[in-house]
Amino acid sequence: MWTRLFGRSRDEALPLYNAIVARGRADHWYLAGGVPDTLDGRFDMIATVLAVVLLRLEEEAQAPEVATPLSVQLTERFVDDMDAQLRQIGIGDLVVGKQMGKMMSLLGGRLGAYRDGFASGDLGPALVRNLYRGAAPGDDALAHVAQALSDFRARLAATPLDHLAAGDLP
Repeated sequence: MWTRLFGRSRDEALPLYNAIVARGRADHWYLAGGVPDTLDGRFDMIATVLAVVLLRLEEEAQAPEVATPLSVQLTERFVDDMDAQLRQIGIGDLVVGKQMGKMMSLLGGRLGAYRDGFASGDLGPALVRNLYRGAAPGDDALAHVAQALSDFRARLAATPLDHLAAGDLP
């Protein structure tokens, strides 16, 4: 009954969300890419991978009736996960809401920045600002992350929506 009233369950996005988190935790981002291996760095990397996937879903012209709800479900999963992570590290109820608002703002900013970066063909400035929080890594590290994200985006574009929904990231 709830599914009929409110649409699909956010559990349908769980395989894809889990794949996004696993991709964001891959060692190469932190080793070759110089992303700080900290709580903030891990958040930034997961949010970056999530943003690239959300941009792919945003561009889905063949099945927007599937892509749009999946985007909403992924975002809800992200909120649930980040809320749980904040509580697990000891942030109290009074602060969680404020922190969640900040995190959602950061995700929205990344969507715009990476959309513009992909469109211009230069992810560097968006990565320095959003992934490295203004502290530019070495040229090799930045090039590694920019190339890996561009390759990921290209593979995502060629991946059928049903495969993405099943959590099969390329």
